[in-house]
Amino acid sequence: MAEIQERLKNKAYSEYSYATRPTKFTLFIRRCLLFQIFMFFKLNLKIMMMVVKGHS
Repeated sequence: MAEIQERLKNKAYSEYSYATRPTKFTLFIRRCLLFQIFMFFKLNLKIMMMVVKGHS
């Protein structure tokens, strides 16, 4: 029983204590609809270029 409780304790300097948090700019980019639409079309263009090159 004591072993289980020891494993469940939060250690101050464990690897889980250093999880990074996204910056305000990163959160803005993730939520920005215009940026997401731009990236969607950019990815589709790259895919279409690969398809066109493969068929020639």
